[in-house]
Amino acid sequence: MSRSGPVPSAVPAAGPRSAGERSAAVTASIAVRLGTRFGPRVILAAVAVFLVAVPFCLLLLLVESHWPAFVRADFAISERLHQYAVGHTAWVLLMKAFSYAGSAQIYLPVLAVLGGWLLWQRRPRIALFVVATALGSSLLNTAVKAAVSRARPVLPHPVETSGGWSFPSGHAQGAITTYLLILVALWPVLHGLWRRAAVAVAAVMVAGIGFSRIALGVHFLSDVVAGYALGAAWLAVAAAVFGVWRIDRPGVNPQ
Repeated sequence: MSRSGPVPSAVPAAGPRSAGERSAAVTASIAVRLGTRFGPRVILAAVAVFLVAVPFCLLLLLVESHWPAFVRADFAISERLHQYAVGHTAWVLLMKAFSYAGSAQIYLPVLAVLGGWLLWQRRPRIALFVVATALGSSLLNTAVKAAVSRARPVLPHPVETSGGWSFPSGHAQGAITTYLLILVALWPVLHGLWRRAAVAVAAVMVAGIGFSRIALGVHFLSDVVAGYALGAAWLAVAAAVFGVWRIDRPGVNPQ
């Protein structure tokens, strides 16, 4: 019997991978590791930031470019609401009540009480999250206002006056940040009907505070929408950072 020679392999040996293939493999590996370590919450937060940052950036571009159609629409809405406010005193009082509810005189005591309650409940990390997020939101709003330097609406016979720059609305940004923080802090102790009621109250207050600033003639519609978008984006960023910080600490339950 003759000995047979070596059988040639049916699969050719893989040659050296290109730089593009190596880069794609490394990127995929990093993505898998991040997804395994931090879970989907960071990805969801990134998506949330993207969804609210895009409208804000679009509004900022329109404001900075002074696009005529955009400017006319903003002024038209302000003038129409102002005309109604001038002839309706009760309406102005209601709008001023909403506006005052969105001021720092209300936010600061509410957040202080909330932080104290969270500490009493032995939830110091959530208390730190609430305080840091609220403070960061205020500083961010001040910085963006100074950078954009948009003047407030100028209307005849104003029913309300306010100092500082207009874009984005600090009341609107503060409203969405504060009420979302309250919901985050109270969510674990609320159940069923109470959760739905809390969401409804928060939605009414956020919408009412933002609308009141337009109705009183101290902000344009675009200012308020930008305030909502910037506040939501900031909260999503803070939540993502806080979530990673909790997971990255040894012995801390990410839940």
